[in-house]
Amino acid sequence: MSTAYQQPAMPAETLLGAALYPVDWTRSVSIVVAFSLLVALSAQVVIPIGPVPITGQSFAVLLTGALLGSRLGAMAMIVYLIEGASGLPFFYGGHSGIAHLFGPTGGYLVAFPAAAFITGAFAENGWDKRFPTAVVAMAIGSIVIMLSGWAWFALVTQTPAIAAFQLTVLKFIPGDIIKILLAAAALPLGWKLLKSRASQKPS
Repeated sequence: MSTAYQQPAMPAETLLGAALYPVDWTRSVSIVVAFSLLVALSAQVVIPIGPVPITGQSFAVLLTGALLGSRLGAMAMIVYLIEGASGLPFFYGGHSGIAHLFGPTGGYLVAFPAAAFITGAFAENGWDKRFPTAVVAMAIGSIVIMLSGWAWFALVTQTPAIAAFQLTVLKFIPGDIIKILLAAAALPLGWKLLKSRASQKPS
């Protein structure tokens, strides 16, 4: 009895997909859950600076998209949101519950799947292999998160748009630039190491 060929769940065009190729759906589920836990862990790195704290989440979200690709990256973020909404203390500072998604910082959270998908789509097209294009891919994903967070915060708190921008976007720009540059530098380096390892394998 023959079995139909199943395309690997994780695209080989991404760094993690190439490193682990081929990755079937069973293994992909484990990877998705693992990266959802990574984002949950990054959410506990909190620097309180006002109504919207600094966390490590955006860095983890963008890196997840770049490493897993569009579909699995977005899926990992959806799993993360389900985990936190169901009561696990996975949101920043140990917060949890579906009500947190409708709170002042909920706009950032609901943008995570879209940001991971967009960043992953760029990675699948090779944007993560060069520093300049990796910076652009990460920046676009970060902008998606920031704009969603800004709009939602202004709506929920009835804060004027300019004041909300200062609270939710402006003060985070320097930190986000650092995160983007670090991730954008790490991805091409990872590809170089992977290529070097492949070239050293006996033929």
